[in-house]
Amino acid sequence: MSEVRTSDEQLARFLTLHPRKIDLSLGRIEDLLKKLGSPHKRLPPVIHVAGTNGKGSTIAFMRAILEAAGKRVHVYISPHLVRFHERIRLAGKLVSEEELVDAFTACEQANAGAPITLFEITTAAAFKLFADHPADYLLLEVGLGGRFDATNVIDRPAASVITPVSHDHPEFLGTDLAGIAGEKAGIVKRDVPVISGWQASVALDVIEREAQKLRAPLVVGGQDFNCYEQHGRFVYEDERGLLDLPRPRLPGQHQFENAATAIAALRIVAPEIPATAYEQGMTQVDWPARLQRLSRGALASMLPDGAELWLDGGHNEAGGKVLAEAMADFEDASPRPLVLICGTLSTKDTAGFLARFSGLAQEVYAVAVPGEHAARSAEEIAAIARDADITATEAASVQHALHAIAARSWAVPPRVLITGSLYLAGEVLKENGTPPE
Repeated sequence: MSEVRTSDEQLARFLTLHPRKIDLSLGRIEDLLKKLGSPHKRLPPVIHVAGTNGKGSTIAFMRAILEAAGKRVHVYISPHLVRFHERIRLAGKLVSEEELVDAFTACEQANAGAPITLFEITTAAAFKLFADHPADYLLLEVGLGGRFDATNVIDRPAASVITPVSHDHPEFLGTDLAGIAGEKAGIVKRDVPVISGWQASVALDVIEREAQKLRAPLVVGGQDFNCYEQHGRFVYEDERGLLDLPRPRLPGQHQFENAATAIAALRIVAPEIPATAYEQGMTQVDWPARLQRLSRGALASMLPDGAELWLDGGHNEAGGKVLAEAMADFEDASPRPLVLICGTLSTKDTAGFLARFSGLAQEVYAVAVPGEHAARSAEEIAAIARDADITATEAASVQHALHAIAARSWAVPPRVLITGSLYLAGEVLKENGTPPE
């Protein structure tokens, strides 16, 4: 093995260890973890989170609440936006370059050139880091699916959480919603509590059957816990009673349900958490590229005074629905023209995503996601937007789109939303000079 000086060089080498980027299986990571001394069996209590939409936001709420309660929290998410280090948070801080290189080196030496995917070997490295650093909880996000995801080597988590299930990654999970729900429900473990967010009935039926089969206590959003807005406050309700909380800092009505799912999980796993921690969590939560307002930075400064610039990595039909609903709420509160800058991947349902903005967005500037071989062309995205009855223009880049928007004369400064892909969102944060911290 040649000397490697940076984690980026190591990640590039890991890509050569398996011919396919994604190959869902548990055997390879189980073998590697055994060679590493089974770090996945030496973790703090794990809250394992699967689902199609809302996984990251739900984890962000849980982290904010737990940290407000004085807990040390490890977090594992994917994908990252700007740097790989965002995927691994050790007791509140992003993993350092030195720690990451050391963990990658240990995994590469133990793996000894055996076939393994990038996600599997980096997940093994994350487990080693989590085991080697003390914490009170680990919030663990599924990468893809659930049943055969590399994170599903945890035999007995403290709880399993399933956020709303919808269509995404059809090349791996198929297009049947019941089948997709079955893959997500693959994280359910015998006798381990399951917390489900608000689900379509066909998905909920699958989750309920899996929980019943494994005698896993199940609580469901809209049935066993609920939430609503009252007098500008966020009210959460379950059998333990009400929590009267500030509105979540993350904008959009869909974040009420994500926050409620996070609260429901913590009321089971950590019942000692005081109400004050839930209050602080609602106001301190942070989750980049999910309806994030960009009010400073290189890109934000390109727009005329009074214009708004928003960023969201939504990329599927369900994500488009909640994002369009949030934009409609913004329009009701403060009317202004909505202009989208949209870049998507060819593996995503761009038509379903953009259809949600028909009659809402004034125009779409279509861009290709930079550096992604699976990116749709700007011309293809523009054609899809026009099919949804939205005026569309191709642009060479996000910067070119912003220049064009800024050069126009607006009676009311516009509301600009950059969206369609988390990969595009990462590039935007990098170019804007505001990467996640």
